[in-house]
Amino acid sequence: MSDALNYLVAARPDAIKPYFKFLKEAGKHLDTRTRDLISVITKVDVQTEPGFRQYLTRALRNGASANEVLDALLMAFPTLGLAKIVWAVDILLDMDIPEFHPENLFAEPTWHAVAPLEELPSGEITYRDCAGRSLFVYRDNATIRVYDSRCPHQVTNIPHLALDGTRLTCPKHHWAFDVTSGECVEVGNRPLREFEHKVENNTLMAFW
Repeated sequence: MSDALNYLVAARPDAIKPYFKFLKEAGKHLDTRTRDLISVITKVDVQTEPGFRQYLTRALRNGASANEVLDALLMAFPTLGLAKIVWAVDILLDMDIPEFHPENLFAEPTWHAVAPLEELPSGEITYRDCAGRSLFVYRDNATIRVYDSRCPHQVTNIPHLALDGTRLTCPKHHWAFDVTSGECVEVGNRPLREFEHKVENNTLMAFW
């Protein structure tokens, strides 16, 4: 929630908490993905950019595909109109989420070669670009973790300069992560997205 809503919950709980209870009850018969997509549409309808970014991120995290998000926007054309849909797409383009790139919309998940193992020193965190994504790779001997560089809050692409030791801090809202585990250690409450990986022919492979 925003700071303003958190304040109102604390200052006027008797007035605000029933509203949130109403929202929860109103969608209790919907599956999570459908509820998230409806939330995305409501944020586009009122043109609330932080809310749109937040609920879009949640919808993707809970399993909605880029195509489902686009379909939801277009299905809501009678109420949104073209101007609001274009407003939302402009934000999507600014976010530059790989799943929304035209060449990826219908691509099946597959294995990608990230780097030869000799280019990933043990005890270090390596930043790599691979197949349109930026990755942080942590290696400690046989232990390897491969993370999406995008913050789980609003999908902000975290640059490699944001890494300080094993601590990675998103420059937008200062969510901080421990790259050895992927866990969020400050401000937020969701971990970095970690990709499945394997080593094949002495090369690190990641799946997305």
